[in-house]
Amino acid sequence: MSSHGDPIPMTSAACGPLTGDAHVPGDKSISHRSLILGAMAVGETTITGLLEGQDVLDTAKAMRAFGADVTDHGGGKWSVYGVGVGGFAEPDQVIDCGNSGTGVRLIMGAMASSPITATFTGDASLNKRPMARVTDPLALFGCQAVGRDGGRLPMTLVGAADPVPAHYTVPVPSAQVKSAVLLAGLNAPGETVVIEAEATRDHTERMLAGFGAEISTEVTSEGRVITLKGQPELNPQHIEVPRDPSSAAFPVCAALIVPGSDVLVPNIGLNPTRAGLFTTLREMGADLTYENEREEGGEPVADLRARFSPDLKGITVPEHRAACMIDEYPVLSVVAAFAKGETHMPGVKELRVKESDRIDAMAAGLRAAGVGVEDGPDWWTVMGLGHGNVPGGVTCASHLDHRIAMSFLVMGMATQKPMSVDDGGPIATSFPIFEPLMAALGAEVRRT
Repeated sequence: MSSHGDPIPMTSAACGPLTGDAHVPGDKSISHRSLILGAMAVGETTITGLLEGQDVLDTAKAMRAFGADVTDHGGGKWSVYGVGVGGFAEPDQVIDCGNSGTGVRLIMGAMASSPITATFTGDASLNKRPMARVTDPLALFGCQAVGRDGGRLPMTLVGAADPVPAHYTVPVPSAQVKSAVLLAGLNAPGETVVIEAEATRDHTERMLAGFGAEISTEVTSEGRVITLKGQPELNPQHIEVPRDPSSAAFPVCAALIVPGSDVLVPNIGLNPTRAGLFTTLREMGADLTYENEREEGGEPVADLRARFSPDLKGITVPEHRAACMIDEYPVLSVVAAFAKGETHMPGVKELRVKESDRIDAMAAGLRAAGVGVEDGPDWWTVMGLGHGNVPGGVTCASHLDHRIAMSFLVMGMATQKPMSVDDGGPIATSFPIFEPLMAALGAEVRRT
């Protein structure tokens, strides 16, 4: 069932050309971080273009619970009157982060070095996800965590009364873990150092610098070494949130597989640690171009044009690229089904611990729809059938995962028979305007 109510079955059928402008929501990663760092600054931070999906709304509610004054002014305009680094109050109630792994892990980091206690929970999907990957490094600061077996939510964190700085090497590529450690380091004296062997999305580092933190990054033989000087006074900012490349992936990929399509996605964030999907699609032969390239708020952005691409070919996605497109593999696998030849995706074990086991969920649905898939612990391969040859005609389980649901609905726009998902409700967590946006482009997506 949906994380926020009864299941919402949805069906998508083959449609005419998708055309027009797709104004996708604001970037989810930047939206979360804007609220959290705004709450840790001294004074009023203003935000425009905030993603108002349920995940981000849950983070806004959590910041209020920790004492920040968070106000929704309508139309994606928000303000956060922060309490300063180390100024979080102890929440009166359990912090419910809904479906958001990013939200809960970043918030845990932000409170870990303050002498307060908070209990976290989430929906059925989030409560199955591993939290030890965050709580283990947070223990280096002096934070204690008590949760369910396997380090899962619900979980209570007791923040460090006398935090010490940490030196931590991230064992697997994870922007969430890196960010949690850096946020905890804000209230620890001295320098906190995080080392990552593979680069992950760097929104936290960019935004910390923008708020006035002393942070540096050096590339060494060990990888990226990020050093943060603790106990700064963060200065409030005005943040214009670029549009989310992970959300843009759905109308873009739909345009590539639906004949005659020509879709423009304006103002998309093209941070190099996030744009791996678009590079991969171009390597597959996608007609994908950047227009009006520019920089806004320290982040590179452009208008992205996607046109129908009937001659897509399968490729091997470089393993090192996984960290900068990990959320896009489900919809990439859909495009791969319409390509000719095999698309091999190695180094993706992180997909198995997302909102669902995304490899298993997509592989099961693709196979049921007539597409060959092979998979292992950290890789999978889709045997593309070429344009016009994908049967479809099945109902797939979304597993309370918004990206699984949207990926199969995109697939149904070009299969021989319609595709359905058992529950599209979770889509609201990240892309609340998915249905009207796709309908405006010409897609046939309906609730059943």
